[in-house]
Amino acid sequence: MHFRPLIFFLEIGWALSLLLPPPHLCWAVSGSDDPAAIQTTPAIASEVHLYFADDNNSFLTTEQRKISHGPNATAFATAIIRALIEGPRKALVRTLPAGTKLRAVYVLSDGRCFVDLSAAVRRKHPGGCHTELLTIYSVVNSLILNIAEIKTVKLLINGTQALTLAGHVDIQSAIAANMLLIR
Repeated sequence: MHFRPLIFFLEIGWALSLLLPPPHLCWAVSGSDDPAAIQTTPAIASEVHLYFADDNNSFLTTEQRKISHGPNATAFATAIIRALIEGPRKALVRTLPAGTKLRAVYVLSDGRCFVDLSAAVRRKHPGGCHTELLTIYSVVNSLILNIAEIKTVKLLINGTQALTLAGHVDIQSAIAANMLLIR
């Protein structure tokens, strides 16, 4: 008699396990607002070039890293931004301030990408025109040079358009890659 509740819960657990995806699958959103667009797909591992500041904070330098992501440009862009927020693994300088959070990423079919970062990106930024340029182009170059679907990047702070990130560089318009800052 005491085993009946245990058997019931084991049967429920078994039934739920049939409904859930295997652990090697991840959830991916296609960028659509349609709930039916959410599907389970195998994670993809890609070699990417992330752009961080060099030790003199003069130029952007690449750090090659393998990251896992979903099958569409939005999921790939999300993984890249999260890796930038995590910071470099070798002797480079972080470009996004510690405490910055990714609020959302949207990639439109026309090649525009919107990246919405928390207010910490502004509040904790060390300041200076050149450092602000490196922060902006760390994000922009990392996305555009790794994801063919992305042509320009528009930065948002806490869901709203901002004039600048830290007082110097205009971010009101979408931004294209800048190869002149890379060494």
